[in-house]
Amino acid sequence: MIHFNLAKSDSNPVEMTVTTVLRWLFLVSVILLTIGGNILVCLAVGLSRRLWRTANCFVVSLAIADLLLGVLVLPLSATLELRNSKWPFGGTLCNIYISVDVMLCTCSILTLLAISVNRYLAISSPLSHSQRVTPRRVSLAIIFIWLLSLAVAFFPIHLGWNTADYRVQNLDWEFGDEGTDKGHYCQFEFNNNYVLIYAFGSFYLPLMVMCGMYLCIFRVAREQVRRIRATTPSFARSATAAIAREHKATVTLAAVLGAFIICWFPYFSYFTCMGVKEKRNPPNTLHSVVLWLGYLNSTLNPILYPAFNRDFRRAYGELLRCRGSSRRTLQLTPVTLYKRLNFFKLFRVSQNSKKSTAAVMVERQKSLSLPCEGRHGADDSW
Repeated sequence: MIHFNLAKSDSNPVEMTVTTVLRWLFLVSVILLTIGGNILVCLAVGLSRRLWRTANCFVVSLAIADLLLGVLVLPLSATLELRNSKWPFGGTLCNIYISVDVMLCTCSILTLLAISVNRYLAISSPLSHSQRVTPRRVSLAIIFIWLLSLAVAFFPIHLGWNTADYRVQNLDWEFGDEGTDKGHYCQFEFNNNYVLIYAFGSFYLPLMVMCGMYLCIFRVAREQVRRIRATTPSFARSATAAIAREHKATVTLAAVLGAFIICWFPYFSYFTCMGVKEKRNPPNTLHSVVLWLGYLNSTLNPILYPAFNRDFRRAYGELLRCRGSSRRTLQLTPVTLYKRLNFFKLFRVSQNSKKSTAAVMVERQKSLSLPCEGRHGADDSW
C-alpha cells in the first residue's frame, strides 16, 4: 500500500519522505501517460489516412477503454492509495467506481480477443478477409463488446452476486464516512463460487483463446513465408511487401497481448487465490502492486504501437511535430504555385482539345449518316 506519510513537528510542520514523493510522482506519471498516450492513438488513427483501416477500429476501441480508465478510474485509485484506503464518497459511489473499473478491464480483454480473431482471419484467408470483416460487422462486434462488459461489471455488483451472503456490498456506508474504522474498504468483494466463474469467464478463457489464435497465426505465417520464398519471382515484390506488412502487424498485436498477460496475470492470480480462501483483508502492499501493475497495461499499449508499427510511428511523428497531411497541402511556395498554375493551364488545354475532338466526331457522324438516310428513302419509294 502506498502511504501518504506526514510527520508533524514544531520545527517542520510537514515533512514528506523521499519514498512518498517518488510514489506520488509515479502515480501521477502513470495517469498522465495513460491519458496522453491513448489520446495520441485516437488522433493518429483519425488524422492519418494510412491508418484508415477497418481493423484499426478495434485499436481505437481499446484506446478509448484505456483512456476512460485513465480519466475515470486511475485518479480515484490514486486517491485511495495516497489516503490509506479512506473513501469519503459513500458506498453507492464506491460500487459505481468498482463497476466502471471492472467494465473497462473486461472491455480491454474482449477487444484484444476480437483483435486476435481479426488477425487470424487476415493471415489465414487474406483474399476473403475484406468480405468477412466488413465495417458493419466490426461496428456490431464493438457494440457487443461494450454492452457485454457493461453487463458483466454492473449486474453482479449491484445484485449482490459477488458477496459471501449474496447481499449488495456497502449499502450501509453513508456519504462522508471514510469507513475504515467500521471495516469498510472500497474494493471488490467476492465469494469462492463467483470468483472462479468471473475470473475464468472474463480472463482465463479469453486468454487461452487468444494464445491459441496467435499460435495458429504464427504457424500460418511461417508456412506462407516458406511458400513465398519458394514460388514468388523476384519481380513480384508488392505481394511480398503486403504479406510482410500483415506479419508485422501480427507481431505488434502479439506484443500487446504479451504485455497484457504480464500486467494482468498477477492480479487475477491474486484475486482468485483470495476468493478461494474466502479472505476479505484490507488492501495491503501486495494488492496495490498487482493492481497498479494491471493499470500499467493501459499505459504501455500506446507505447507498443509505434514501437512495432511504422505507420503509427509516422503518424505519431506528424502529430508531435504538428505536421499533418492537411497542413502540408496548404503550404504553397512560389515554385509549387508555379507548378500548380501550369498544371491547371495544361488541364484546360486538354479539356479544350477534347471538346474540339468531340465536335469533329459529331460532324463526321452527321456526314456519314446523311447518305445512308438518302439510300433508305430511295429504297422505300421504290
